[in-house]
Amino acid sequence: MHSAKSRLSELVKKVLAGEKVIISRNNEPLVELIAFTKEGIKRKPGALKGQIWSSEDCWDTDEDIIDAVEKSEIFPE
Repeated sequence: MHSAKSRLSELVKKVLAGEKVIISRNNEPLVELIAFTKEGIKRKPGALKGQIWSSEDCWDTDEDIIDAVEKSEIFPE
């Protein structure tokens, strides 16, 4: 275990190169060091169908917001 701590960078390189690395204590295998692989989330099209609601006017232009942007000092003409 102590040896693995002091050689961690070397062991990680070996794992990334495809070698199998097992860390032991008192000659008893404890753990296997493996490379991390990011698993993507599998998306299911239509999974939220019927669960999302929007009002009929949700995409209508909000004049108050337009006025706030157009009259803002942040967005000069």
